[in-house]
Formats: sequence, C-alpha cells, structure tokens
Amino acid sequence: VPGAVVGAGTVISPEQVAQAVSAGSRFLVSPGWTDVLLAAMRASGVPFLPGVSTASEVVALLELGVREMKFFPAQAAGGTAYLRSLSGPLPQARFCPTGGIGPDSAPDYLALPNVGCVGGSWMLPQDAVSARDWGRVEALARAAAALSAGGTCR
Repeated sequence: VPGAVVGAGTVISPEQVAQAVSAGSRFLVSPGWTDVLLAAMRASGVPFLPGVSTASEVVALLELGVREMKFFPAQAAGGTAYLRSLSGPLPQARFCPTGGIGPDSAPDYLALPNVGCVGGSWMLPQDAVSARDWGRVEALARAAAALSAGGTCR
C-alpha cells in the first residue's frame, strides 16, 4: 500500500527486534519491557513503544528518558480511570492504550490528555483476514481513523 507505515507488534526479545527491523518495520511495539529489550529497541534506530501497566513501570521508563509508552492491557489494568489518574503526577508520559479497546471505548481514551492514539484488534478481525475480506478491513480502518476526526487524537 503506497504510503503505509508498517511496524511490528508484540516484540519481546532482541532477536525479534532485529528480525522486525531487517524485514522493514518502521516502528516497534512491546507489551512490556526489560533493560535488555529496551536497549535493543533503542539500538534499532526506529521508534518504539515499550509496554507498561503500573505507575512504577512508567516512572522507571521516564527515568530512562522514554516518554511514549504502550499501556497494556488497558481495560484489564484500569482503563480510562487509571490513565486519568496518571495524568496528574506524570503529565510528561504519553500512552497508546491497547487491550480490550473497541470502537465504542476508543473515543473515551482519545479524549484523555495523556493519550496520543489507541490500538485495537477490532480493526483487523481474524475472520475477515482469513476470508481475505479486505473491503471489511478497509471499512473498519476508515471507521477507526474517523474516531480521531476533529482533532481528538493528538
């Protein structure tokens, strides 16, 4: 697809970082992080989002100079209420929540001052991929993109 930016998600090892970048990934996303994984993502030369689900993990990454993070699993870890709570004491942290988010809850996340974007598998359902129903995938992607219309997504 011309102009598409392709990245790799659920990267959990330095080997996967190298494989993803070698395959052309232009960004990396992980559900969590370790010092070793973070070092590999940093060394890759592409943007990355290490995952967090606690305030301590956020503070640890902030200490290391990381300001953008994946919040996972968003719904199970406290959802919008939790992220809203983090925005006061940790305003410099920005999040991409994923995990349990759908088209109905995405706007609530996008309205938070510390959320720049959301991710969700609702845009790429397995049955549509298996059936190669790209029209359905396109329609879901367009609907998801429209959620940020009007400047909601920062």
